[in-house]
Amino acid sequence: MGSGTSIGRVRGLGSAKEGAHHWWRQRVTAGSNLFLTLWFVFALLRMPGYDYASVHSWLQNSWAAVPMLLLIVSVFYHFRLGLQVVIEDYQHGEKRVAYMLLLNFFTVATAATAIFAILKVAFGAAA
Repeated sequence: MGSGTSIGRVRGLGSAKEGAHHWWRQRVTAGSNLFLTLWFVFALLRMPGYDYASVHSWLQNSWAAVPMLLLIVSVFYHFRLGLQVVIEDYQHGEKRVAYMLLLNFFTVATAATAIFAILKVAFGAAA
């Protein structure tokens, strides 16, 4: 015997068994966002100056560039997961597919731009 109503079992309208995985990913990225954002704030507070040259030389250090990359990946993945829930809740039919595609393209494009900028500085772009 399964759970739910008999008509729901016939139609296959039960749990998709995917909600817990999505929920867990949101919580993990929220925790990593908290940890990495705290690191970022404390790292900025410890900097001697906030001019372009100081920040540029700070970001060339691997101890700054790697956590910044992790922060970018975590924030954008968390952003995507959150907006996916909004789209799934409020859009139906072909609009849902179109909005999910737009969300994926936007998230990948903006995250790739941020990652490229960090890597460009970290690997020695001219100041």
